[in-house]
Amino acid sequence: MRTIDLRGRSLTPAELLAVVPRAAEALQTAASVAVEIVADVRARGEASLREQAERFDRVSGHEIRVPTEHIAEAVAGLEPEVRSALERAIDRVRAASAAQVPEGRETRIGQGARIIQRWQPVARAGVYIPGGKAVYPSSVVMNVVPAQVAGVESIALASPPQADQGGRVHPTILAVAGLLGVDEVYAMGGAGAIGALAAGVPSLGLDPVDVVSGPGNNFVAAAKRAVAGFVGTDAEAGATEILVVADGAADPRLIAYDLVSQAEHDEQASAVLVTTSAALADAVAAELARIAPLTRHADRVATALAGEQSAIVLVDDEATAEAFSNAYAPEHLELHLEDASRAAARYTSAGAVFVGGFAPVSLGDYLAGSNHVLPTGGQARYAAGLGAHTFLRPQQVIEYDRDGLAEVADAIVALANAEALPAHGEAITARFAGTAE
Repeated sequence: MRTIDLRGRSLTPAELLAVVPRAAEALQTAASVAVEIVADVRARGEASLREQAERFDRVSGHEIRVPTEHIAEAVAGLEPEVRSALERAIDRVRAASAAQVPEGRETRIGQGARIIQRWQPVARAGVYIPGGKAVYPSSVVMNVVPAQVAGVESIALASPPQADQGGRVHPTILAVAGLLGVDEVYAMGGAGAIGALAAGVPSLGLDPVDVVSGPGNNFVAAAKRAVAGFVGTDAEAGATEILVVADGAADPRLIAYDLVSQAEHDEQASAVLVTTSAALADAVAAELARIAPLTRHADRVATALAGEQSAIVLVDDEATAEAFSNAYAPEHLELHLEDASRAAARYTSAGAVFVGGFAPVSLGDYLAGSNHVLPTGGQARYAAGLGAHTFLRPQQVIEYDRDGLAEVADAIVALANAEALPAHGEAITARFAGTAE
């Protein structure tokens, strides 16, 4: 991993944004390709999806709309220990997601005047589950459960066809869909799947969705940007990121394991350590050199750690570490600090914050109860991770009677005239014309 030495430098917020490690070229390439793929799916539908499956997944002639019997077979074949772990994850995510659903509220503005604030679920959601370099049944849980908790009645799931499964969606993905009662599943992947969920594909019986959610690589993240505005999306959960902030008392071995655990996702994964301790930085580098070659996906890990998106960052003090982290706004932030609980309140920009040595990102990936579909690329500065709220729309219901409107009628007319919109005022006065005061 390269080293970025910020010691002895006082950086403005803009300068901090400029020095955070990002794979800018990879993101730009993904954006241009994704726009073309989404447009082609919208124009040519199933034909485009089949061409993409052959090109990217080495699959042809497969059933894109998954037969329900395939889902039932997958559920029946699920290993008992995996099923038990998934059911525990489902229960935990369901409980945590329920806390994200706001209660409706009524505000009495005056006599005969009230505003009702309610939260409406979207009618239909499309969830994407990646399946290129790994299998992600946990992502089915993280997407489907919050949508169900929010009250979404129609859910379509898409995941890439697998060449080693005869073009079927991976059976573990299908099994979790079955456990959750989702029977509308499509074998399609990448940016094309995002475009298909957003636009619909009539020949497959795929109706457009209202919200698209789910993690993926940079092409999936870019595709969400391409369909945003046409449908709702969650934050762009692209290539994974971990940022560890640590002091000299931290355990370099645990930090190294955590950096490797995220680097194994993808060659474009970002692994960053920020520390005030040069000795810790050296110790972590040594542990990485020892651990990384031994892991199953050693080549992938080595590429990610050597990439421009990964680095060890040296800073003078904890305040600079906080400023750097908040500028970077990582998907996953781990705090390996002596008083991590106290410090956590100051780390305000992160998809999820993991506090202390016994809260690794792997916990959040599976069984913490939190959601692992989180914003990447700095979007955590302004965007939230996936939750029940992703599938809800705040909606105001305005209910006034005659007396309530009469109380503000003159004020409305005055404002309408001030804005040179007299018909607005006339729509008010018309309601009282020829009636007794």
